[in-house]
Amino acid sequence: MRILHISPRYYPYIGGSELYCQEMSERLVQDGHWVTVFTTNAWDIEYFWDPRKAHLPVGRENHHGVEIHRFAVQHVLSSKWSFAAIRLAMRLLTFMPFDTRPLLFRLCTWVPWVPDLERALTLDTPQSTYDIVHATNICFDSLVYSAYRFARRNRTPLVITPFLHLGEREDETVRRYYTMPHQMTMLRDSSAVVTQTELERQYLLSQGVMAERIHNVGVGIDPGHLRGGCAERFRTRYQVRAPIVFYIGTQAYDKGTVHLVEAMRKLWQRGNQAHLVLAGPVTSGFESYFRSLPEEDRQRCHLLGFISEEDKRDLLDAGDVFAMPSRTDSFGIVYLEAWLYKKPVIGALAGGIPDVIQDDEDGYLVPFGDVPRLAEAISTLLADRAKAQQFGERGYQKVVARHTWDRKYAALKAIYEELTSRDSQRNSLGI
Repeated sequence: MRILHISPRYYPYIGGSELYCQEMSERLVQDGHWVTVFTTNAWDIEYFWDPRKAHLPVGRENHHGVEIHRFAVQHVLSSKWSFAAIRLAMRLLTFMPFDTRPLLFRLCTWVPWVPDLERALTLDTPQSTYDIVHATNICFDSLVYSAYRFARRNRTPLVITPFLHLGEREDETVRRYYTMPHQMTMLRDSSAVVTQTELERQYLLSQGVMAERIHNVGVGIDPGHLRGGCAERFRTRYQVRAPIVFYIGTQAYDKGTVHLVEAMRKLWQRGNQAHLVLAGPVTSGFESYFRSLPEEDRQRCHLLGFISEEDKRDLLDAGDVFAMPSRTDSFGIVYLEAWLYKKPVIGALAGGIPDVIQDDEDGYLVPFGDVPRLAEAISTLLADRAKAQQFGERGYQKVVARHTWDRKYAALKAIYEELTSRDSQRNSLGI
């Protein structure tokens, strides 16, 4: 198969959706398929709207057999506020008493604005180049829309993995930017939609996506790649001897990192000696919040930023409790990584997390933003080591039985093969 993957970010950046695309791409190449990835030069998530943030060089490279084309994100008026303004305009259009999808499709080409990627698909890519196109992350509208138009023009099967962030059940703050009318249209028109959880699948069914087009695959981990962490190496390197509560991911309000710090502050006020380790990219908002903390609290927080794979494995081995009380996760691959090291986990009652963590069985679920409940969950797992070990062991068994990349890749490859076979049959009949 000749496959085009379109992803907002890709290797060397490593996040949940990026790892999903990388694992699938590299495994397809290993199986003899030809895979090209169209992506952007964004490194920090904020670079999509703020030109001052970190980014990578544009151009082409090959990594493990995958051809990577990296295109430049352009910034409307060179202002970080333009992205937010366009998003707000799109949101307001969804309330209008008429079909606003034509306007939404026009505006979505600016969020983010990657004109060279669109040009490459429109002008530089022959119709016969790809057998299948797979786009990820529905909230990066312009990239998915580019894939959508290319697929429709060339009658190529289109797969979308939307990574819907459904947020809290009664709060649209997160969901509203993932479920706009034009986004739902693209999902309804696609050849296949790959979901992460049953919650996501049920939501798409309620929005008119045909059941036979929805494939609930989810994400996984590679146990062989993740094993080998050394707790003592991490503790020595970062000079931490106290119990460790840890978080791995982008540090932002919606990811629950502010609430996690506030929960730890409550525990510190009670005399708890645990330290908090935060690993991953730091957003401007969280950085400002962190600087406002008293010095004594900051000394118990280890703000590591983006860490190496070795450091990540060592942290997974060294940590005592993993907590990511986020409302912006469709699945949360890092829970699987923590479980592989038999660590207890804490998540929020939001997004797809309730389908991943079984409350009081392999972790705890707390309402997003409920600092007292979060503090209590952390305190319980730090104090009750038997319960913590039980949660970790149950999570480990779930991962090895259901959530490895070998299983997920086999499911995705089967979708590709079915779609390309069906497409070949239609072409042979002249349909």
